[in-house]
Amino acid sequence: MAITEVLVPQLSESISEATLLNWKKQPGEAVQADEILIEVETDKVVLEVPAPASGVLSEIVKGDGSTVTSGEVLARIDTDAKAAPAVAPAAEAPAAAAPAAAPVAAKSSVASPAAGKILSEKGIDPATLEGTGRAGRVTKGDALNASTASASAAPAAPVPVNLDGRPEQRVPMSRLRARVAERLLQSQSENAILTTFNEVNMQAIMDLRKKYKEAFEKEHGVKLGFTSFFVKAAVAALKRYPVVNASVDGKDIIYHGYFDIGVAVGSPRGLVVPILRNADQLSLADIEKQIAEFGRRAQDGKLTLDELTGGTFSISNGGVFGSMLSTPIINPPQSAILGIHATKDRPVAENGQVVIRPMNYLALSYDHRIIDGREAVLALVAMKEALEDPQRLLLSV
Repeated sequence: MAITEVLVPQLSESISEATLLNWKKQPGEAVQADEILIEVETDKVVLEVPAPASGVLSEIVKGDGSTVTSGEVLARIDTDAKAAPAVAPAAEAPAAAAPAAAPVAAKSSVASPAAGKILSEKGIDPATLEGTGRAGRVTKGDALNASTASASAAPAAPVPVNLDGRPEQRVPMSRLRARVAERLLQSQSENAILTTFNEVNMQAIMDLRKKYKEAFEKEHGVKLGFTSFFVKAAVAALKRYPVVNASVDGKDIIYHGYFDIGVAVGSPRGLVVPILRNADQLSLADIEKQIAEFGRRAQDGKLTLDELTGGTFSISNGGVFGSMLSTPIINPPQSAILGIHATKDRPVAENGQVVIRPMNYLALSYDHRIIDGREAVLALVAMKEALEDPQRLLLSV
């Protein structure tokens, strides 16, 4: 017997432990090298654990939901063994026998990897759902639309109902959700957060985008959105007011000579903030491509720890959900964050006349311990000026 151990992947220094999701194989089943056996959820990403060798899964050491650390043994594979052959089907009944009623097909409990993550977050057993995919496979769309109320009651635990007939369900926070909650409380308790607001006329960018969007997409293979302009405008302002790009370490202020911009992205597991490294060196096309890729991989839970670590400044776009105004919370150890909102036609005064313009409200939350109101206000004004006159971004003025 030759045994190969399945180990927890190496976690980053900032992550002390992780949680196992659902085993995809059971003891006695054959596995192939590099086949995904289980997923490990950290407070930032979900890591896939592949089989290190082919053989038979002889033992599961850590079950679903276990808390684990780097290098722990999860399971063992017997590389010399072979899976037991499937039981041969019973012989057909004689032709003269009366035909039996056709059995009802068993409900499939197979879910796609993306659907499995979502259902795990919701605490829903895939077997309780009617999959719309091929052969009853539960798809990502099924999982997103699923609720405990829509799941069949047979295999699922009953939902507690009080005497008034009003249901409640207690669901543990995922590691990501718990970590987000922890960091938000940390941010509010450790930072002196203040928010300054301004408004920006988006007409110039909308005209520029309308004029070149088709040529841009044809040339670069990606759509020209608005976020890349906000990233460029933020970088221009951070260069002029470096303290907004700084962070606090004890009693020291660390001024970063680089511009790593975090862009908040929604995912089935919650909000994640992947980092655009060296954003000052990226073109609009580079930024749009990276953001599009971040969005795709966030939906599939494929973002890496490195992509979610670090950052000197963040941008949160609540406008995609219709937000008019908000006060974003700083992402520690950063010292500032820009909130973007929905662009709407609004009446504004220009040269003594009331005119209709596509306006966007900007919010800059900052740590007042190191950033004075003057720097914060001027930085936001610099972003506004760059957005209202995008040629400034090209000329660096």
